[in-house]
Amino acid sequence: MTDKVKIYIAAVAAAVIFVAANAFYIVNQAEQAIVLQFGEPVRLIKEPGLKVKIPFIQNVVFYDTRLLNLDPPAQEVVLNDKKRLDVDSFTRYKIVDPLKFYQTVRTEYQAQSKLQEIVNSSLRKVLGRITLTELLSQKRTQIMADISTAVKKDAQQIGVSVADVRIRRADLPIQVLQAINDRMKTEREKDAKEFRAQGQQQALQIKATADKESTIIVAEAEKKSQIIKGEGDKSAIEIWTSAANLDPKFYAFYRSLEAYKNALSDTNASMVLAPDSEFFEFFGKSLNTGK
Repeated sequence: MTDKVKIYIAAVAAAVIFVAANAFYIVNQAEQAIVLQFGEPVRLIKEPGLKVKIPFIQNVVFYDTRLLNLDPPAQEVVLNDKKRLDVDSFTRYKIVDPLKFYQTVRTEYQAQSKLQEIVNSSLRKVLGRITLTELLSQKRTQIMADISTAVKKDAQQIGVSVADVRIRRADLPIQVLQAINDRMKTEREKDAKEFRAQGQQQALQIKATADKESTIIVAEAEKKSQIIKGEGDKSAIEIWTSAANLDPKFYAFYRSLEAYKNALSDTNASMVLAPDSEFFEFFGKSLNTGK
């Protein structure tokens, strides 16, 4: 065999291999395929295995048969009560009609972009009819069901079956949260000032009541003390009067002793009195008696 023949055989073998490589394709267990001829679908393949197509004329596109996830960024939604929320959702979907899928969106990337538009539109449509209070109430389950129904209906148009749509979280925007925090802080400060003012007013009222009651109690006590003192003075006078009536001379003597005591209690005091003064009446008698 000459070298030319060997080269020819090698070229034919390479061509056969190249044609065979373009004629056969494999559909995996988790895939489904559409055979295209000049860009138009001619056959749908859902069974896995080794398949054949016309080389160079037909080509194959593959789509996943598994459950896929769509996790778009959070979007701002305006509720019926004009409240704004940043809604973070996720969607699980599956390609169930590859032919319609290819005719409408072609690629899975385009499908996710279209599905994201559908989800966002349904969220705005459903949430735009409710208030924040309703979203946080027991109606949340029904609200999620309404969103899922709307998404499923629109997703059918691109050959996709939506298994579930969930809101992961729904938060107020940062600007709104800051405004709410500032308003709450202002309200709390206002309440604190009102409470302090009420406390001061109550303190003044309690102090005034206490001062009034104290004044009344002191006045009553002074009144009673004056009455008791008057009654004591009256009793003392009656006793002294009775004593004086029993022995007037002794009473006069006792009163003189009290006078001597009061007059002579100050050792630095000086008095000039005549020897026959009435002040020394009992002194004189005492001296005469002593003689």
